[in-house]
Amino acid sequence: MHELEMINGVAQMAYRESNGLPWHGLGTPVSDDMTPREMQVAAGLDWEVEKIDTLFRHKGDTLPTGQQALVRSTDSKVLTQVGKGWNPVQNSEAFDFFTDFVKAGDMVMDTAGSLKDGQIVWALADVKDGFSLFNGDEVKGYMLFSNPHQYGKAIDVKFVMERVVCNNTLAVALSEKNQPSIRINHRSKFNADIVKEALGLSHNKVEKFKEAAEFLGSKQYKDQQALERFMAKVFGESSREDKTLSRTAEQAMQYVENQPGDHFRPGSWWNAYNAVTYMADHKLCRSADTRMASAWFGGNANRKVKALDIAIEMAEAA
Repeated sequence: MHELEMINGVAQMAYRESNGLPWHGLGTPVSDDMTPREMQVAAGLDWEVEKIDTLFRHKGDTLPTGQQALVRSTDSKVLTQVGKGWNPVQNSEAFDFFTDFVKAGDMVMDTAGSLKDGQIVWALADVKDGFSLFNGDEVKGYMLFSNPHQYGKAIDVKFVMERVVCNNTLAVALSEKNQPSIRINHRSKFNADIVKEALGLSHNKVEKFKEAAEFLGSKQYKDQQALERFMAKVFGESSREDKTLSRTAEQAMQYVENQPGDHFRPGSWWNAYNAVTYMADHKLCRSADTRMASAWFGGNANRKVKALDIAIEMAEAA
């Protein structure tokens, strides 16, 4: 099942060529000097959506449903059904969000694309901030803008981190309530200035995560039982009487000291946490295509936030 949208055999995605080919091997390579709008065009996202009243036929009469269809301008594809109070955000608005930052040299557009047949459009920018831990464990910071054209989904603007050695997408904050993310439902009008102010675009987000990572790397888990308790809290326990851990938790246990980058801090809670992120990003997805959606937007994104909280809590108690 493909999550990345394909139109006439072309993946609706652009990526910064200097960062290398994406894991799925698809998309249009672009240079580092792309403006946000140029990135939008390169990714095949230079289209708009329009709300159109929907009708139904009953006993020979054509009647309004009270609902509207969200229709794509380029091919008249119906992306979703919405109510009349639903306010679409155009792709151009999402990309314009980055314009001032790119002009100022604070960000570089990194990737952009369309998932689920156009229902989720994203833009990702390198915020030119990151850090190196434990003699070479590099972590980079990004800003992710998710613009869903799908009923029930909110606009989401947030910081994400990437562990370079394994391309794991990491949680940034220590709890969901502190997650540096702004969500706007489509009943509200999108205001980029308000979002920027609320998000507090600053290096504090990256620094906060660095402190958490350093703390986890400084704390050793006591024994196998401590790891099992951690994985059980993250992935759940088995329903079988003869098993403590769920099958997924057992699999994650295998990656604690057997994952890319495990040599940086062997025996640490940093490795335990990254076993979860590695499992979530690389092993739980049905295909390479689904990895991106799950890592950024799906249940695995929430699981990684939860795992960071639990790892911090257990490391403090150790």
